[in-house]
Amino acid sequence: MGISATELAEAPVGAAEAPEGKKLAGRSPTQIALLRLRQDKLALACFMIVVLLILCGIFAPVICNLLNIYPTAATIPYDPSQVLDFNTGLPLQGPPNHGFWAQHPLGLAPQTAVDNLARLLYGLRTSLFVATAATVFSTLFGVVLGLVAGFSRGWMDRIIMFVTDLFLSFPFILGALAMSPIIVSHFAKPGQLGILSKVQLFSLIGILVIFTWMPLCRLIRGQVLSLREREFVQAAQVMGVPTRRILFKELLPNLVAPIVVATSLSLPAFVTAEAGLSYLGIGITGIPTLGQTIFDAQNWWEVYPLYLWAPVLTICALVLALNLLGDSIRDAFDPRTRR
Repeated sequence: MGISATELAEAPVGAAEAPEGKKLAGRSPTQIALLRLRQDKLALACFMIVVLLILCGIFAPVICNLLNIYPTAATIPYDPSQVLDFNTGLPLQGPPNHGFWAQHPLGLAPQTAVDNLARLLYGLRTSLFVATAATVFSTLFGVVLGLVAGFSRGWMDRIIMFVTDLFLSFPFILGALAMSPIIVSHFAKPGQLGILSKVQLFSLIGILVIFTWMPLCRLIRGQVLSLREREFVQAAQVMGVPTRRILFKELLPNLVAPIVVATSLSLPAFVTAEAGLSYLGIGITGIPTLGQTIFDAQNWWEVYPLYLWAPVLTICALVLALNLLGDSIRDAFDPRTRR
């Protein structure tokens, strides 16, 4: 027997039931986006690759201790001349001139006898730390300044946007080349390699943050310009709600989607930027990084290709997985761009 229009109109709101007899439950946009991500096989595969590489970086010391391999020349417990050819500097066992070496699966670095697998794991650890820290701080700066610029009217908005446009017009590589030596020479103490490495590490993160917060700031400002005219924001202003509460309790929850998308797409960019700066010699020198390994391996390409291919393929796999995962997150939060 069918249900008449009168009975349907008189039924209480929320009393509708699913065919199985269960009540229909509403989902938030975030829950819907997460459901789309779980159904995306490509996103799940990329997520597993990213998690695997992150775990390899986090547990690099544990893995190296279990395999009894060493990431730097200072930690090698044996004489490099025992495992390297005096004339060529290449390993006496394993690649490139010999077969697989179980003790050192990726071989030893020429001239230093550092294990390539250990250096790769520690380089992955450093690169992920730099990219994650730069992503977090640039996101914080971009979101806060974008909220303030979009909600304020008058001189505050003009000043913030002037500074944003000024930084956008400044070349990133030129700024990194100019600022990195100045920061390192000012804070580092001569003769102390440990302090120098830490200064280089944090100066690199600072440079990446200084020159990358602007696009997210402009994006958040544009979203806030639209949201500040909505009824819930105007009602909060009429009720006398403090501006800080309006920004972080009313506006910020409505900006989760663009922030998540921008963060997921900026992380692989920072990984590539760190590798590129280290390759140019303005990154970190005292701590193993993927870019530094590529820089050291470029001169051995013809005689020892594995020495170069290992960090290059690792960066390619990490950046490709992060980019595809970021695209999937963007499609999940914005169905209009779904493939």
